[in-house]
Amino acid sequence: MFFKDKVKLVKLPVSKILPNPSQPRKTFREDELKSLALSIEENGLLQPVTVRKEGGIYYLIAGERRLRASKIAGLREIPAIVADCAPSDSAVLALLENVQRKDLQMFEQANAIVNLLREWEITQEEAAKRLGMSQSYLANKIRLLKLSNEEQMEILEHQLSERHARALLRIDDMTVRQKVLHMVVEKNLNVSQTEELVAAAVQPKTKPKKAKRTFVAKDIRLFINTIDHAVDAMKTAGIQAQTERKETDEYIECTVRIPKLNRVQV
Repeated sequence: MFFKDKVKLVKLPVSKILPNPSQPRKTFREDELKSLALSIEENGLLQPVTVRKEGGIYYLIAGERRLRASKIAGLREIPAIVADCAPSDSAVLALLENVQRKDLQMFEQANAIVNLLREWEITQEEAAKRLGMSQSYLANKIRLLKLSNEEQMEILEHQLSERHARALLRIDDMTVRQKVLHMVVEKNLNVSQTEELVAAAVQPKTKPKKAKRTFVAKDIRLFINTIDHAVDAMKTAGIQAQTERKETDEYIECTVRIPKLNRVQV
């Protein structure tokens, strides 16, 4: 992609190969390095590392895990492909090798992509084309960095998947997100269960029902007046209705008496 016709294979002393300053991978498991070192002791280094030469110094482009394991195995020289490329190309190749070999965890990939975007000063769309990725894949990787460092460490420590991480990103409130993350870890939830838990966390809360109206004194007075008007109307019609009213500290008692037999003079 970058220098197909500008490479040569040589043997270099391991002491003269310096680490790649743009290496996206930050963690190397000791047990894996020792296992690879045993394989190298028995079979030699089957796949050369890739380096670039600058001012008489060799900088590693790809193969840091192989270089470290070779040192553990006690090798003094290893095969290396010397590539004629710019430092920016070196950063790209280091990222691509790790991504293709799946040597990077999700957050290391995201940080490496962001660093390349800064170095190139280009858009995500242009970077995706150069890296051979879809723009949505690249954007989803970068979004992972919205999680705090503490959240990232907890996700990696408990070996949650990238889909777990993306589900958690739906929660904007960090306090709520961290509580949900703790629940996911404690209950060992799978991706589907995590998505359900997240959906419940982001669902808008239902508004509380309005309290029923409490009648005050002026409302009671309105009802009493209504009773008085009704009695007056009956009297006007010739019905000799009568009312009595008693009022205490606790209640108002109204009594209406309507005669069953009422003679109306015409």
